[in-house]
Amino acid sequence: MGLLSVLLAAIAAFAAGAVWYMSLAKPWMKDVRMPLGADGKPEGGQDPKVMVFGFVMHLLVAGMMRHVFSLAGIDTAGAGLVAGLGVGLFFITPWIALNNAYAMRPRRLTLIDGGYATLACAIMGLVLTVL
Repeated sequence: MGLLSVLLAAIAAFAAGAVWYMSLAKPWMKDVRMPLGADGKPEGGQDPKVMVFGFVMHLLVAGMMRHVFSLAGIDTAGAGLVAGLGVGLFFITPWIALNNAYAMRPRRLTLIDGGYATLACAIMGLVLTVL
């Protein structure tokens, strides 16, 4: 059951990312200084390998969260949701903020990426404890 819950948690968070970044695509592309073509889309298109890599990273996070939840005895939906929020908000988002600050990127980029990290980890935490 553990492997299935990790897989489903990664899929749910990845799907949330598709919605999140589709709705925030324009400000995100501006803030990362994405080179755009005349049509307003990224030059060269999207490399499918990036999506595969992204999903594998989701699997790693979900797998580690499951491990930590198991050790900590986090086994209810509410506890999983709150713990996931905490992971995203207090572990991942500060690291994103640090990287963006050193790279002199706009604060809005931290809000976009950190917001997604928090949402995705909350979803993972919920899925991991429901299954």
